[in-house]
Amino acid sequence: MAMQAAILAWSDHLAQNRRRSAHTVRAYVATAHRLVAFLTGHWGETVSAGRLGKTSAADLRAYLAFRRGEGLGNASAARELSAVRGFLAFAGGEGATPRLKGPRVKKGIPRPISPDEVVSLAEDVAENAAEPWIGARDWAVLLLLYGAGLRIGEAAGLTGAILPLGATLSVTGKRAKTRIVPLLPQVREAIEAYAASCPWPIARSEALFRGARGGPLDPTLIRRAVRAARGRLGLSDRTTPHALRHSFATHLLGRGADLRSLQELLGHASLSSTQIYTAVDAAHLLDVYRNAHPRA
Repeated sequence: MAMQAAILAWSDHLAQNRRRSAHTVRAYVATAHRLVAFLTGHWGETVSAGRLGKTSAADLRAYLAFRRGEGLGNASAARELSAVRGFLAFAGGEGATPRLKGPRVKKGIPRPISPDEVVSLAEDVAENAAEPWIGARDWAVLLLLYGAGLRIGEAAGLTGAILPLGATLSVTGKRAKTRIVPLLPQVREAIEAYAASCPWPIARSEALFRGARGGPLDPTLIRRAVRAARGRLGLSDRTTPHALRHSFATHLLGRGADLRSLQELLGHASLSSTQIYTAVDAAHLLDVYRNAHPRA
């Protein structure tokens, strides 16, 4: 019971003090439960706060080995270890986290989608929607991801308070950080067309994008629609809603946007998160060179 209370307190701490997203809180809390269950069996005794504070590097290695046996890859194992360290520091007290080097994770370069592919994808999703207003909704959401660089969760989190639309949009992103993004005329028209066709009244305090039964739009529906569309169009498996955000960033950088401005538009907390797009642009230039230069 003491550990259950500690996990609950940690959940509140993550949400209220660290301002983590609901998704992150759920994932970290699930990790805490897994760790406590594993250590109970590993030690053969009930886990208390005092005992938790004596967790060793060997204990953590055993836990990660157990998780890897369940199919965890390097990136997921690194995230799991980060969550474990956070919980141990919170519940076990100062100095409760032993030194343990995490698995090496090779940083991948985001793969942008060409503008033509973005349009084809959005058109296919809209045309295959169950109803015209749902097609208008999906078209507006996908244009927001590519035209304004929003995350799918940010688009789903918009409310009727953004109406009527102006030249910019206020977006609340990770850790409740608010940023202002410009709205292209095409994006603004798509949102207005959806709002006009939506069969549900859109109050200022309610979700802008609705599901078929009137509730808030579940981002999973957009991911599923994109997955089906890329299959019909023969696009890469990397073609996801989040890839549209990558394309937004890559195409802006390729047309001369500076990193600081791009950081603000994307809502990145640190410039290092934005700098991955310089590698994307360099990779694109190298591809062009290899395909076009007669001696490449």
